[in-house]
Amino acid sequence: MPVSGQDTAISGAPKTTKPQPAAPDKTGQTLPLVVPSPAPFATQVAPKPARRWWLWALGGALAVAFGGALYLQPWAAKVPAVAVETVILGPVTRVLAVNGRIATQWSVDIRPLVSGVLLDVLVAEGDVVKPAQVLMQLDTATQQAVVRQAVAGLDTALAAQQAAIATHARTQALGTNAARVALENAARAELQADQEVARMTALLEQSQIQLDRFTLRAPKAGTVLTMQADLGQNVDPATVLMTIGDLNHLVVETSVDEAYATQIRKDQPASLQLSGETLVRAGRVSFVSQRVDADTGGLAVKLAPDAALSAPIGLTVTANITVDDRASAITVPRAALIRSATGDGVLVVADGRAKTRAVTVIEWPAERLIVTDGLNAGDVVIADATGLTDGQAIKVAP
Repeated sequence: MPVSGQDTAISGAPKTTKPQPAAPDKTGQTLPLVVPSPAPFATQVAPKPARRWWLWALGGALAVAFGGALYLQPWAAKVPAVAVETVILGPVTRVLAVNGRIATQWSVDIRPLVSGVLLDVLVAEGDVVKPAQVLMQLDTATQQAVVRQAVAGLDTALAAQQAAIATHARTQALGTNAARVALENAARAELQADQEVARMTALLEQSQIQLDRFTLRAPKAGTVLTMQADLGQNVDPATVLMTIGDLNHLVVETSVDEAYATQIRKDQPASLQLSGETLVRAGRVSFVSQRVDADTGGLAVKLAPDAALSAPIGLTVTANITVDDRASAITVPRAALIRSATGDGVLVVADGRAKTRAVTVIEWPAERLIVTDGLNAGDVVIADATGLTDGQAIKVAP
């Protein structure tokens, strides 16, 4: 069994024991005594100090972060940089841009006034025609029969009239020998014969007028713009056979939105640019309709070029109508405008802050708006008020 109080040491060397004399115990018996040999001395090595370079790196990173925070100050409110304009007075032109198409100053659709079969077409598309020139001919056979019948009826009425006149004259010649009743009857018969002649004359004239309607004539001088007629075609008054117009006086037909209808007036200047051209032509408003189309909300307008032009009908034209020309006015960008229930306003720069200023502007589809009240020359206006509020600190962008 182990002996209490023994020192133990652990090392890698094997233990050695030295024999000791036996010692008697309490009973007088001799027990062997074992004394362990002393353990060899264990050499202890002092630990090397740990490297601390990462502490220096961490400290440097913290210092940089702290310096950046002091510079940027994220906890402080950021002052936005804004673009500004200094208000000046200058010439301003208010222009309405529209698209239109080339058209003749006048055009007329040729339709037959009667129903019939188209027998002959005497002109072609592009031909220049004179007033009353024959354009087309319908079949007149049926109507000519009606005219002959009217002529025959008139001849009969004329013969009856002559007989009635002669009878009345003979009765009058008898004088007192003729009965009063006979004289009255003769006079009445003559009157009825006259009325019948007038009626048959009117029928003949009507049939001749109707016969003339089977021949289509040009209402005025012009050019045949379109042709939709085919020989042998059955036509009626609803059929458009051709269109005639004046190519010597072309105009631009366009439509203006009703929101600007009150701004358009006759003789306002306009610039015209035909599709495919770089040339800008001068012109003027030649016609303004007095009625807004209820379906489209558009006002019909015609623009006449100052100089005659030659272009295909229907060609697209870009037109700028000058509705207002001022020698001196104030304008601001549309983005500078603040809309509210109380009215319009802008933000002006005052002592490093944005201050609201109420203004009156002329609403117009343009990037800049004319200010008629609220600003004076020299005021500094913020060009874009988006996201800014009244009293907010700002700085002017360089």
